[in-house]
Amino acid sequence: MASLDGYPNLTDPACPWGALREVTGLPNVKWCEQTLCAWVAEPANTWSNLAFIVGAGVLWWVTRKDAERALRFWATASFWVGVSSFVYHASITFLTQVFDFFGMYIFFVLVLLLNLVRLGRVPAASLFRVLWPTIAGLTALTVVVAKVGLPVQGLIGVLLVLVLVTEVLASRRATVAVGHRYLVLSLVTIAVAAAFSGADASRLWCVPQHHVLQGHAIWHVLDGVGLVLAHFHYRPLRVSFA
Repeated sequence: MASLDGYPNLTDPACPWGALREVTGLPNVKWCEQTLCAWVAEPANTWSNLAFIVGAGVLWWVTRKDAERALRFWATASFWVGVSSFVYHASITFLTQVFDFFGMYIFFVLVLLLNLVRLGRVPAASLFRVLWPTIAGLTALTVVVAKVGLPVQGLIGVLLVLVLVTEVLASRRATVAVGHRYLVLSLVTIAVAAAFSGADASRLWCVPQHHVLQGHAIWHVLDGVGLVLAHFHYRPLRVSFA
């Protein structure tokens, strides 16, 4: 856990989320933004998650007439990523941090399973029967990893590597050439987002009292864009998910 010397409101029991922090504990990371004694503890990091909600609206509009449930589910995934991160940054507690990871797992497990369907490792008809137990298992694992003092963010890193590896394997196996323009755009957007988030976490760029512009808030906005772009990589592959 990062030093809390500059964030007295995190441990003040009089603040709105103080009781929940005391009962469930604190997250394993403290982003740059100053934590306020308010129901929305980190305004920039909280409201920036609306980018995922807007993305969910865009994805719903794009997929509303699609027959493939896997494509329509992208809107749901984007929605939950936004909601879970919104709740986490509004409250800054260990419990809601786990909820934040639950939201991220919905997206990462969806993409990983889509690649495994393309590889013939998971039947298309079983995708959603595998999806939710996998998400539940990873969420439980998050609690265990955090409690033994290991960085839970590493789980997202592992999932990202698995997604990229399975994407390469699935593309090589495809009988028809698979375009990667949208995937590359998505990865570039996410890489830029990660740079801003890394600068925030390392305090390379950090103005705690600025509740409009924060590096981690930029991460949310760019990731919302990256998630939508990733969807357009998978749309032409719809025949695999029917």
